[in-house]
Amino acid sequence: MKVFHCIHCGQLLFFENVNCVRCGRALGFASEEGLLLSLDRPAGADGQNRWQATRTGRVYRLCENYVKHNVCNWTVREDDPDALCRSCRLTNMIPNLGKPGNDRYWYKLEVAKRRLLYTFDQLGLPYRGRREDPGNGLQFDFKEDALTGHAEGIITVSIKEADDAHRVRTRIEMKEPYRTLLGHFRHESGHYYWERLISNSPLIGAFRVLFGDDRANYQQAMQRNYGHGPPPNWQDFYVSSYAAMHPWEDWAETWAHYLHMVDTLETASACGLSIEPPRHDEPTLLEVPNPVGEVDVSFERLVTSWTTITYVLNNLNRGLGNDDAYPFVLSDTATKKIRFVHDTIAARSVRLSYA
Repeated sequence: MKVFHCIHCGQLLFFENVNCVRCGRALGFASEEGLLLSLDRPAGADGQNRWQATRTGRVYRLCENYVKHNVCNWTVREDDPDALCRSCRLTNMIPNLGKPGNDRYWYKLEVAKRRLLYTFDQLGLPYRGRREDPGNGLQFDFKEDALTGHAEGIITVSIKEADDAHRVRTRIEMKEPYRTLLGHFRHESGHYYWERLISNSPLIGAFRVLFGDDRANYQQAMQRNYGHGPPPNWQDFYVSSYAAMHPWEDWAETWAHYLHMVDTLETASACGLSIEPPRHDEPTLLEVPNPVGEVDVSFERLVTSWTTITYVLNNLNRGLGNDDAYPFVLSDTATKKIRFVHDTIAARSVRLSYA
């Protein structure tokens, strides 16, 4: 994630902010420009959903879900006929807002989705909604009584995953070291992009060599996993125990892991993070590479930087009395799979031209 500032007064901002805490101006993220805009009412627009970007003067509307439900902070260009932003128009089903607490769950689900789409745009990963591609376009359904999963472009997320207490209980019951709402979105998007980038493509052969044969019976693999657990040596080959279930899950877990790395490294780079310990034999990182801003960053440099950053993250978390922020150890085989994801994305990247 970038570091954002109020274009009017320079105040540091978070991606989710709707107002600047210093100058009080309304804020709106313009996904086409990749900017968190400071907004003013243009002359004669009192009572209208028309806002003008500070400095550029370009006019926008706030997303309808921003105005009516306060679950979004994205904008819509004035010439766009849609009332919803690029993110919200991908949501097909929302929770029942008549139930107490569901509005908060919906907000958290949309926040995670917007962060996911931000990363897609930064990496140049193409996606289309169901309007543009009715058969295979990307769609999100947020349901109460459904399992989180993906099918033919439709990503379903159980709203229970937006309940922190429920999610922690599930993580403990499933013996998972890591379970987050954003992690669910990243994992399920891996299934979406497997169908777009790998299945029925020239890469399928290389995929099967590295991840295994995707034609293996999924139901049998699932029964084996939940009946007997992962193989005892799963750490030697997979980023997580769940990845050991089936090549599809291996890809989705590895894909999600790569997105974790990209977002964290971009944030660390944007913050100007450097690590210079007093001892020369300790992990050192003089400059964090930006995985989406520097086209010539090698995969080896990304992994080396990632190792150092996670070492510091875990130490900081322990100092706060929390579990490790990054409870993973990457084997050589798992790292090769992450590189496969990296190379696949690089080959298909179509970066947005921000105007």
